[in-house]
Amino acid sequence: MKKLSIWQNALNRLKTGNGNFVNDNLYNKFQDSIRRKDVLDGQNPFAVILTCSDSRVVPELIFDTGIGELFVIRVAGNIANTSTIASIEYAVAHLNVKLIVVLGHQNCGAITTALTGDNNGKNLDHLLSFIQPAISLSDSKRVDSVSLIHTKLTADKLIVESHIIAKAIENDALKIIPAYYNLESGKVDFFE
Repeated sequence: MKKLSIWQNALNRLKTGNGNFVNDNLYNKFQDSIRRKDVLDGQNPFAVILTCSDSRVVPELIFDTGIGELFVIRVAGNIANTSTIASIEYAVAHLNVKLIVVLGHQNCGAITTALTGDNNGKNLDHLLSFIQPAISLSDSKRVDSVSLIHTKLTADKLIVESHIIAKAIENDALKIIPAYYNLESGKVDFFE
């Protein structure tokens, strides 16, 4: 029997947890005072999740995980900028995380706002500028199509923009997988 890689084990944990969530069968018990004490002296997350700050997208619930299991970075539009990339680099270099999931989602408000092309002020326009490459590549200009393209581009960008991430991938110590969360069903589709 072939031994699974460390990142494959992490991915399987996410898939199992998502199945629990979809079927309303949440199991995770790492959400109490005992767990808080267990992780008091350090953390050992098994995956990084770069996702949107949308209040409907809650990785710890979506993947049926608890305190200390995921290293979650949330920013509107799940963008990869200097700060989010640096946070991921920290998890890879110092927490030994073996899997990064870039999680886009259905009906993303940041994508919808970027598609309008309106002037939203300096800060929001700066954030939305990270979504423009996906808009340019999308034939349909539909929010969910652009969101999926953006998620895949963001996963690629992490490698291009980070020597730490690229080196870990080159050494087979890390895997990046884009994924897409369906708000209605709760199901996450992984694009391995």
